[in-house]
Parts: sequence; C-alpha cells; structure tokens
Amino acid sequence: MSRWPTVELGEVLHTQIDAVESAELETVNLAGVYGFARGLFKRKPISPLDTTYKRFHRLNAGDFVISSPKAWEGAIARIPEEFDGWFLSPVFPTFRANPDRLDTRYLDWYCKREAVWTQLQGKAKGMGARRESVSPAQFLSLNIPLPKIDEQQRIVARLDQLAEKVRQVNEHLDAMETDAEALIRNYIFSPSETGITKRKMSELVSLRQADVIVDQLENYQFAGVYSFGRGVFASVNKAGSEFAYPRLSTVKTGDFIYPKLMAWEGALGVVPEACDGMVVSPEFPVFTIDTDVVLPEIIDIYFRTPSVWPELAGISGGTNVRRRRLQPSAFLNYEMPVPPMPTQLKIREMHRRVQQLKTSHNAIREANQALIPATLERIFSSEGHQHG
Repeated sequence: MSRWPTVELGEVLHTQIDAVESAELETVNLAGVYGFARGLFKRKPISPLDTTYKRFHRLNAGDFVISSPKAWEGAIARIPEEFDGWFLSPVFPTFRANPDRLDTRYLDWYCKREAVWTQLQGKAKGMGARRESVSPAQFLSLNIPLPKIDEQQRIVARLDQLAEKVRQVNEHLDAMETDAEALIRNYIFSPSETGITKRKMSELVSLRQADVIVDQLENYQFAGVYSFGRGVFASVNKAGSEFAYPRLSTVKTGDFIYPKLMAWEGALGVVPEACDGMVVSPEFPVFTIDTDVVLPEIIDIYFRTPSVWPELAGISGGTNVRRRRLQPSAFLNYEMPVPPMPTQLKIREMHRRVQQLKTSHNAIREANQALIPATLERIFSSEGHQHG
C-alpha cells in the first residue's frame, strides 16, 4: 500500500486563467515551455498585431502551466518568479493550487517524470485530429500521491538541494575545462611566448582536389563540421542519386576542413579518427597539414578559438552576412601564429590530457544527471500507481 493517499489532481488544483485581450496590449513579453520538464523560456517581445490571438494568458508566479499540444512530451511547469507578468498563447492553460493541500513546487518535481508524461499521452488518445492535445480536464484527472503539505515541502527542499549540488558539480567541471583550454591557448596566443612566428596557411597546409567520382548507385558517408568550434562529426549517409555533386572529397584523420559558408561562425576543424575515410561535398575545402611544420592539434585549437572567427568573417566574401564564403585562396593567405616545435609537442601532450579529462568529466556528468531521475523514481514510483 502507498504510504501517502492518492488524490485526483483536480481536488487540489483548479484551472485559473488570467486572460488579457490583445487589444489592451501594446507589446507582449512572450514565454514558451520547453519539453521534457525543462521549464519556461523567454522569447522576444512581440506586437499582438503580428498574431491572430484575440487574447493572451498572463502568467502568475507559483501557478502551474501546461502546453496543451505538448504536455504529453513534458511541456509542463511551475511558473517561477522571473516569469511573473509574462504571457503565453491560449494553448497554454494555467492552474492554481489550494495552498493548504498542494505546494506547486512538489507538483513540479512530480511532473518531471516520464511516467507522468506517458499517463498524459494515454489520456490524450482517442480524440481524432487533436488526439495529442491534453485538455485542462484531462490534466486535472491525473492521480497523484499527496503527502501532507509539510512533507511535500521537506521533499522539495531535499530535491532542490540535490539539484543545486548537481549544478555546482557541472559548473566546477566546466570551469576546470575552461581553465585548462585557456592555459593551452596561452601558449599559442601569448605575446610573451618566445619563438612564435606568423605563418601563412599556404606554408602550413595544401589544398587537396576532389578525388571521388560519384556513382549514383553507391552510398556515401558524409562528414560535417559543427559551428562554434565544436569540431568535425559523422553526418548523413546518402546514395549518389540523392545529390547533384559529380565529385566529392575523401577526408583522412588529421586533415583540416571547413564549409565555405559557415567557416566565419567557427565551423572549422581537424578530422578525428572516427571520421577517417568519410566524404565531403565540394563546398568543403580539404587541406593536408604539413606536420613537419605544424601539428594538427595546433591548427585545431587555433581555429576553434572564438576570437579568431571575426578575422575569418573579415576575409570571407559576400555582401549578405549569412552568405559569406571563405574561399580557399583567402584562407591560404591568412596568417596564424605558430610556436616552435618543442612548444607544439608540449601543447599536444597537454591537449591530449585535457581530452582525457573531458572524457572522465563526461562520465561524471552522465552519472550526475542520472541522480535526479533516479531519486524522483525512488520517492514517487511506489506512490499512487495503484490508482494511476
């Protein structure tokens, strides 16, 4: 048996919509609700005239809100203080608790569980074209385990404390990585480092020609490059009949590549082992690095540095900012600082250690992130399911 009584949510929570006519508003601070119980977010202010809504729902701190179309995906949340007075569209009904019986912070934690979203999805079924929409009545028909208010507050305090510890650990790991990367970059960018010389990219890398003639019957595994210095990754797998390029380029571990259109936004990187042998379109120049002069890690670290990207924007042609292209000729003429080889070898060793550090940190982050869902299950899963 459950140690807490199970109640229908509608017994302790009611629909409370603070509707404001669009005609009364000059601008609307519009919010949104993330899926997967990640809370609310702020959009840009809008004019009500730019929408078809006759009214908006004003948010009141401490109330609860759901996205009718996406509640079953975890788009449900308590409204925090910073969103008091903000607005949502009419597809976001809001609810107010009986404060003597329900703390909405307790409800917020309870609703961060996939089991709850699955229940809402079950309730949303069988409604024709709008079957995935969760109505206020369906939300209020949820059965929840409900301890007394002081017990709810103890649970909230315990979970808030755990969430804060998780946040602090992640913040600490991020800071360690940022400091380690700053130390490495200092060896390349610091004016006090001796022996650093500016070299044109044409002295460090050579452009390779496309080496693959496309066969329409073959499949090709493409590599891509993330913006903002996040490196090279395995992208789509496509048949030759699915694209118009007559030729492609093979990329090898240690090559340097970028998409001409997005290089200025930090989309440059050295090809990792995981992408060896993949292909890129002619929109991606492929360069072989002369490792006698510069190590791939040095180039990778340098071009993943945010302060470098505006310089690349400056040498990228095109009138429209979003259509700027970094042509290979301009790139080969660009100069970067190159430390002496003994320093480069030291940087490479430090870089490897930082990568190992990140791998171990990621394992800690994953274990850390699993703590909260596991704790929620331990607290709630045995409670109230017999009526759910």
